[in-house]
Amino acid sequence: MPSIKKPRKSSLQFWPRVRAKRTTARIHSWAAVAEAKPLGFAGYKVGMTHVMIQDDRPNSPTKGMSIRMPATVLECPPLKIAGIVGYRQSKERYGFESCGIVWADKPDPSLSRVFPLPKKTKISFDALSKHELVDVRLLVHTQPKLAGIGKKTPEVFELGIGGKTAQEKLSAAKELIGKEVRVQDVFAPGQQVDAHAVTKGKGFQGPVKRHGVKIRHHKSEKTKRGPGSLGPWHGPRTWTVAHAGQTGFFLRTEYNKLILNIAEPKAVNPDGGWVRYGLAHAPCILLKGSIAGSRKRLITLTKPIRVNPRISSTPMNITAISTTSRQR
Repeated sequence: MPSIKKPRKSSLQFWPRVRAKRTTARIHSWAAVAEAKPLGFAGYKVGMTHVMIQDDRPNSPTKGMSIRMPATVLECPPLKIAGIVGYRQSKERYGFESCGIVWADKPDPSLSRVFPLPKKTKISFDALSKHELVDVRLLVHTQPKLAGIGKKTPEVFELGIGGKTAQEKLSAAKELIGKEVRVQDVFAPGQQVDAHAVTKGKGFQGPVKRHGVKIRHHKSEKTKRGPGSLGPWHGPRTWTVAHAGQTGFFLRTEYNKLILNIAEPKAVNPDGGWVRYGLAHAPCILLKGSIAGSRKRLITLTKPIRVNPRISSTPMNITAISTTSRQR
């Protein structure tokens, strides 16, 4: 019987494979949306369940049937807008640079757990608008005290805001500063989103688990769980050879995840609560399929930068959400 050959499991698109600096995703690219509202939201990963839907897709082989679909649950307490960040074109290096932050009049006291609260606003809207702005973003923070994870320290990050020009974005942000934003104000069932998350960390692992290299024959004189060759002795060596190293805890983005439903916590909480999470207390998003990250980790959802036209935007007809106990 011939030997079975298969490609390596790891992708060379991700390099270097190093630990993420923080568990909150940092997003560099935002979708171009004309509507002046936040371009993303964030929620805590609760766990996975399954839903029963009535398949109404016209070209589906299960059209008209009740099918089962896996779903990931994210608890999404309201976000609070603490400030507005303006960006201008940098004159010294490539890219944008911040030209000031306008803070809310009364920042949330929980922000003092992250950084010292500003005593007064160092820059006003008028001073910020005088700069040659190229982009405006919202400085938001979570409210974990409204979720079921038993946490007090909020996560602080930036969110893009829609608009045709920077001045239009600034005017829209001026109306939102200091207020709360709900997930229903940003997303709706049937929409596609990009999920940004830090994967589960697995520590230092060998090349078999890290890259999926083949284990050598038991009569091999060398190490069984390692690459067969590291390349020639003379000449430049390539970094594409599988080696041991950090596995997991990488920042990854999944494109075009489908929102199945935005439900109240009573509709998704299973009997006995979620394993290693507890009970959800805030509105929850149900996403089709799995999402990277561990339980209680913050997952950032953004407007898709490249919409998949083959995915229907019509909300699915959900007939039931599984709430059976997962305590074993």
